[in-house]
Amino acid sequence: MKKLIVLLFMILPLGAIAQEVKIAYVNTQDIFLALPDAGDMEKKMADLNEKYKGELKTMQDEYTKKYSDFVAQQDSLTENIKLRRMQEIEDIRGRIDNFMQVAQQDIQKKQGELLQPIQDKIQKAIKAVGDEKGYTYIVDPQVLLYTGTNAIDATSFVKSKLGI
Repeated sequence: MKKLIVLLFMILPLGAIAQEVKIAYVNTQDIFLALPDAGDMEKKMADLNEKYKGELKTMQDEYTKKYSDFVAQQDSLTENIKLRRMQEIEDIRGRIDNFMQVAQQDIQKKQGELLQPIQDKIQKAIKAVGDEKGYTYIVDPQVLLYTGTNAIDATSFVKSKLGI
């Protein structure tokens, strides 16, 4: 009985191998760049970057002015006023550092929010093409190490599915 079970386990994989395996590849980066949504996303991200750059410049200008004033007046100030102004300058520096961290996190979060629907749209189109054409696997050439002569480029099918 055990020999029969072992024999079945050895024969079953051969049946799976004998089935036709259709493999296609899709250049998702090419599809992404062709989508109008990607251009909209890049514009929104550029606008957000500009807003943060403007605010950062304002903060840096304030820091530079306070520091320059302090250096120019340093000799004529009392010790107590010097310490207070140095603390003000350090506070501004801390606010700038904190602002840069929060801005970077916000930009990454916004990019993720804008990118996710586009990626979902591409994945749905890839799945639809795979189902329609009967592909067993669809891979991205960015991680593909070798493409044989029988490999099918399904990029154009996915683009047409997306209407681009």
